Amino acid sequence: MKAKTIMWSLLALFVSVSAAGQQRRHFPTEPFQTDTPMVHDPVMAYEDSTYHIFATGMGIQQMISKDRKTWTVSPSPVMSVIPKWAHDSVPGFTHHVWAPDIIQWHGRWWMAYSCSTFGRNGSTIGLLSSRSLSFPIWNDEGCIVTSRENRDNWNAIDPNFVIDENDQPWLVWGSFWDGIQLARLDTTMHIAAGEKPRTIARRYNLSSPDGKKSLSVNPNPPKNPTSDFAGPNAIEAPFIFKHNDYYYLFVSWDYCCQGSKSNYRVAVGRSKTVDGPYLDPEGKDMRDGGGMLFLEGDKTNFEAAGHCAAYTFDGEDIFICHGYSVAHGGASILIQRPIHWTSDGWPKLN
Repeated sequence: MKAKTIMWSLLALFVSVSAAGQQRRHFPTEPFQTDTPMVHDPVMAYEDSTYHIFATGMGIQQMISKDRKTWTVSPSPVMSVIPKWAHDSVPGFTHHVWAPDIIQWHGRWWMAYSCSTFGRNGSTIGLLSSRSLSFPIWNDEGCIVTSRENRDNWNAIDPNFVIDENDQPWLVWGSFWDGIQLARLDTTMHIAAGEKPRTIARRYNLSSPDGKKSLSVNPNPPKNPTSDFAGPNAIEAPFIFKHNDYYYLFVSWDYCCQGSKSNYRVAVGRSKTVDGPYLDPEGKDMRDGGGMLFLEGDKTNFEAAGHCAAYTFDGEDIFICHGYSVAHGGASILIQRPIHWTSDGWPKLN
């Protein structure tokens, strides 16, 4: 298709570098259409018959579609100016903004985003708000949460908003260190007073009840090939999706951001309450390394896939993520699939 030709001829504009640890992209100078959008860490929103994708990029990449098939990629980022507080909070951070999330709540769109440097946990999650996506005026709402090296054993990146059955907002986030964190928010979408992050999922249980270090999945975990600081707890990119009586926690295992060498994959567990415990079909707690494998690369179309989101649009549950395309030399492109549910309430993809 012509759109694909245009898209791949513009590939040179999307220069990938390893220094940021994600695919850093320079925006095109004009909008263009494609049916194979290059994205990393995509999330989606819907307003006024238009679908919006936001993704990792210089100032946050954005694109729109009427049918979720042909996408118009914007030449402008969401954030043309990064707040000074974000630069002050994260030494070495520039303009490459990671892993946004977006939700509509109480008549306003809220967008969380990550500022960090690759492989370290000196990070911050910022907040924007707008009344509309059609004609957005994004307001800087400051910092939601910050992690400090040598202070916190978690990493303030990869945010996801979730609203529980009582209309209470929560934030889930995390990458490596002690895994996935959860905290209750207040009505301004900041961490509620007195609330402290709690771990709800990890690959390895790094502390046993007697306080000694233990590894519950693999006593000899592989060395982290991407960071000398993050350790072996290769879990990140949480997304919580409510379906019927359960909250489903999707996470990404293993390693992204290495093109064809990536081995990213998605696992899931579920809980009756938003704060867990999240268990897999065998009853294993995700805090102890549990989780049901949900999606991995098939080595034919995708080498690996991960950093997902899930939505209900027009009565259909859909799953999105990025996958490292075999046909395109490991480039990260959008995957969309309908979610089907088993008789015992577990999600699956065709």
